[in-house]
Amino acid sequence: MVFDKLRKSRTLNSASDYIGALDIGTEYVKALIAKLDDDHLTIVGVGRAHQQLSDMYAGAIADISGVVRNCEVALSEAEDQAKVQAKRVVIGIAGELVKGVTNTIRYRRPQPDRALDTAEMEFIIEKVQERAQAKAQKQIALETGNADVEIKLVNSALVSIHIDGYKVSNPIGFQGHDVAVQIYTAFAPMVHISALERVADELSLELLAVAAEPFAVSRSVLGTDANSNFTAILADVGGGTTDIAVVNDGGVEGTKMFGIGGRSFTHTIASELDLSYSEAEKLKLNIENSKLKPTVAKEANDAIDKTLEVWIAGVELALGEFSSADHLPNRILLCGGGASLTKLVEALQKQDWHHDLPFTKKPTVHLIKPSEVAGITDQTDMVTDHTFITAMGLLRVGYDTIIGSSGSDTIKDKLNRILRI
Repeated sequence: MVFDKLRKSRTLNSASDYIGALDIGTEYVKALIAKLDDDHLTIVGVGRAHQQLSDMYAGAIADISGVVRNCEVALSEAEDQAKVQAKRVVIGIAGELVKGVTNTIRYRRPQPDRALDTAEMEFIIEKVQERAQAKAQKQIALETGNADVEIKLVNSALVSIHIDGYKVSNPIGFQGHDVAVQIYTAFAPMVHISALERVADELSLELLAVAAEPFAVSRSVLGTDANSNFTAILADVGGGTTDIAVVNDGGVEGTKMFGIGGRSFTHTIASELDLSYSEAEKLKLNIENSKLKPTVAKEANDAIDKTLEVWIAGVELALGEFSSADHLPNRILLCGGGASLTKLVEALQKQDWHHDLPFTKKPTVHLIKPSEVAGITDQTDMVTDHTFITAMGLLRVGYDTIIGSSGSDTIKDKLNRILRI
C-alpha cells in the first residue's frame, strides 16, 4: 500500500525543526507543516481532504480508519508541497464533551511572612487542577449518564494571580496571607483522546499535544506576548460544532461548545426541500448565486433561517454561562468553515440576541484573517482565509509545547510551562 510506504518513510526521514498540525474537522481534515525558526513559524505545506458523513459525529471521531485515510491524504499533500515530512504533530479536539473552564482557588498561606517561591506556586496550581478535574468529571458524568467516564487534562493556561487582593504578574518574592490563582483548564473524555492517539500512531506521527480547538484559536491570536491585553469572543463554527472562547486581557476565561455547525444548516435544507445531503450542501454553498430560481432560493433561505434561529440561541446560551464575567468583550471574531455562511455573520451583527447578556455595547463581528495570527507566516499562499485559523492555532500550541510561550523568563512563562502536558 502506498500509505504504508509513506508512514514508514515518515518514521525514517522526518525533519526535527518542522512541526505539523492536524485539524480533524467534521467536514474537512486540514494539515499544515511549518518550519520552526526561533520564535517564528513559517507554513511550508498545506493539505486538505474531505470527510465522509460517517467519519465524524458532533465534532468527535466516529470511524478511526476512515479518519486515518483522510488524514493521510491531507498530510501527503502538505508533505509533497513542503518537500519534507514532519514527525511531530498537534491534533485538535472538539465536541460538546470537551469542557474548558477557568477556576479560581484561594489559598491561605500558613506562613504569610515567608516569601512565596516556585515550589509553593506549583503546589497551589496542582490544587487548582485537582478541583477543576473533579468539576469536569462531575459535569461529563451528568451529561453522559456514566459516572465512571474517564477524563484527561488536555490544556492549561495561567489567567491571573492576586495576593491579598492585589494583582501581580510575578508572585515570586511576595509576602501575604491569601493567594488567588485563576487557571484555564480543558478536559476531554479518554475515549476521544485515545482515538486521536490511535490516529497519530496509525500515521507514524509523534503526538506533541492534543489541544481543545477553541483554546488553539485563542493561542493563534494571542501569540508570544505574555503580557497581552487582547480581549475578544472567539467563535469557531465547524461542520459539527460551534466552539466559543472568551479571552480577557490575554487570559482565556473559558470555552464552551455546542453541537450545531455547518452540517446542521445542510440537513435542514435537505429536509425542507427534499434533497440529498450533497445536493443540499451544493445549494447552501451557492445560496448567493443570482442564477438560482427565486422560489428555490427563498425555500433554501427559509430553511437556513430556521437553523440560524437555533444557532443564535446556542450562542446566547453559551455566553450566558460565563456567569462570573462582569461584562463580555465587545468584539466577536469568527473562524471555521461554517462562518463562511454570510447570513450567519449578518445575524450576529444585526439581530438583538445580545440584549440580555452583559455587553457594555453592541458587539462588532468580523472574520479572523490569517494575517492576524501572531508569529506565523505562510509561504505557500494557500492559507488564505478564516477556515485555516484553527489549524494555525494548533501550530502555535505545538510551538508552546516545544519551547514555551516566549523567549523571556517571566513567571507567567515558567508557570505556563509547568502547566503544559
